[in-house]
Amino acid sequence: MALLEVTGLHRVFKSRGHEVRALDGVDVTVAKGRTLAVVGESGSGKSTLGSIVAGLQPPSAGELRFDGTPLDVRRLRGPERRRIQMVFQSPLQSLNARYRVESTLTEPLRLLAGLDRRQASARVDELLAAVHLPAELRHRRPGELSGGQQQRVAIARALAADPDLIVLDEPTSGLDQSIRGRIVTLLRELQAERGLSYIFITHDIAVARACAHEVVVMQRGQIVERGGLEVLDAPQHPYTRTLLAAVPGMDPAAGRRRRASAAPDPSAALDPEPAPLEQDLEPEASSHNPHTEES
Repeated sequence: MALLEVTGLHRVFKSRGHEVRALDGVDVTVAKGRTLAVVGESGSGKSTLGSIVAGLQPPSAGELRFDGTPLDVRRLRGPERRRIQMVFQSPLQSLNARYRVESTLTEPLRLLAGLDRRQASARVDELLAAVHLPAELRHRRPGELSGGQQQRVAIARALAADPDLIVLDEPTSGLDQSIRGRIVTLLRELQAERGLSYIFITHDIAVARACAHEVVVMQRGQIVERGGLEVLDAPQHPYTRTLLAAVPGMDPAAGRRRRASAAPDPSAALDPEPAPLEQDLEPEASSHNPHTEES
């Protein structure tokens, strides 16, 4: 069943007297409990699509329906704001540098979930546990966390509102390969536990293959190809084939062979031998070293 339906979406910007079409008649559907990967190069319009769905900018034209009801992203209020959340590419820029983790997580709990200060504070440890972070990190600021920990806090902040849909805008692009795999694994785990839907915006074909149920490929504001993972294994559009050809080792024929072998966990390609989370987190939690990466 569709959770989000986007029909005929346009976004036009004015630049030096000229019109720039960031989106040009985009149609997408996101099913409940499923992940739609939006793939394309920089400037393809994929982040604009995500920010419109999240209510961060208005469309120039088009219709959005959320859970069967027309959605006016210009006026997201209360339950609608709570049900659609976003995780950004750079957690260090999206997290308030002056806020401790506790304040970052209690704010949406109070504003969107309606909890009082005491109730919100009690929920912080639960949210940190959900993203596999130790409770003592609640007292740290973003600059005292690694990049992977920062992104986990950003995911926890999105979870605080108890959303149905999370827009993930390049959430793994600034992370090391092994950490990317663990973040993808975490997102899939949360999806299975909570029935979440994701719009996963990425230029990383390996990440798209590891997390997506459906895929759309965007070029110059338009969708040029769509479907299941066969889009990445047997692309039909020349642009999609060009994207795949630009990725070392990403041969569509090899992808078909891998899928035929039914590998149990696609994210293993990102991190073949993930280290236990506790082992990665303990040293940094005790050393306060902001430059050490975690899982």
